[in-house]
Amino acid sequence: MPEIAKFVNSGAATITPALAENVLRHLPQWKLEFTQISAPKFPHLVDQLEFLADAVEDAVEGAYKELPYVAVAQAVFALIYAHKKTGIIPSAILELGRSDDSSVVRAVLIQNEKAFAIYAGKQGVDWRKITSQA
Repeated sequence: MPEIAKFVNSGAATITPALAENVLRHLPQWKLEFTQISAPKFPHLVDQLEFLADAVEDAVEGAYKELPYVAVAQAVFALIYAHKKTGIIPSAILELGRSDDSSVVRAVLIQNEKAFAIYAGKQGVDWRKITSQA
């Protein structure tokens, strides 16, 4: 995980508030795309992506101001990464295509576990269903 965490941190460092607002405009479409992900080896991925998308929406729109910006930036990076069809492992590769997406998402959740657990609680979301520990 340390290499993936470095990758996420590096990518998140490129996320500006303007880019986060641009992603916000695309999230309704991306959420629909995420629901179509078929990744039986990564059963929590869709719920995790939806959770991150909701957190980004709430943070960028100002409805939830308690998330640290680093958590928002990492979540935005993870959403962009999962949306792209290419990555470390292209999504088209059966069985393995979503392993990099899952690793990126889990790195974001793990690095920001406390902040996201509090957000989940305030949103009435069972954190255990989102976290990589589930």
